Amino acid sequence: MDTDAPDLLNVIDIEATCWDGQPPPGAVSEIIEIGLTVVDLRAAERLARHRILVRPTRSTVSAFCTELTGLTQAEVNTGVPFAEACRLLASEHRSGTRPWASWGDYDRNQFTRQCRATGTRYPFGHRHTNAKLPFTAAHGLRKRPGMAQALEVAGLPLEGRHHSGADDAWNIAALILDVAARGAWPEATADGRTHY
Repeated sequence: MDTDAPDLLNVIDIEATCWDGQPPPGAVSEIIEIGLTVVDLRAAERLARHRILVRPTRSTVSAFCTELTGLTQAEVNTGVPFAEACRLLASEHRSGTRPWASWGDYDRNQFTRQCRATGTRYPFGHRHTNAKLPFTAAHGLRKRPGMAQALEVAGLPLEGRHHSGADDAWNIAALILDVAARGAWPEATADGRTHY
């Protein structure tokens, strides 16, 4: 596989510490799982799926979070520090040069916030696509659907567990390929912006 191929896209989905209501005093939401699926847009296939567990330092995994994501505190304790996860994205997955996509802007915003708060270098380049937008346009929807609803709209199965970063990235990649097959995936321009 040519890692410099221009048609490769990183699809990212993260899970973060969360609570049923407000976080405990002093706790902040932190990334605990990064799911990444590599998509070859030209070949119209999902090439690889990856999962990086991240050890939180300013929060713990609540029972609510475990119920939602399946992740436990013991499991994320085996993960890498956040700064190391960002280095892995850049070195092993070419996140700084390869365009990337997520379902909505939450993932991009959470990375931005957490990098700023921890003094960690932001691991991605500027070519980000909120996959909800071209999907909504391609299917002529009035409202932007959640990922599970979008799979129903596209007639695609939900593979794996919803709210698993690795499984969600895999499913979002299928939705992106659906959009691309309709000729509606945005092209990146020279300045890194996407247009529809």
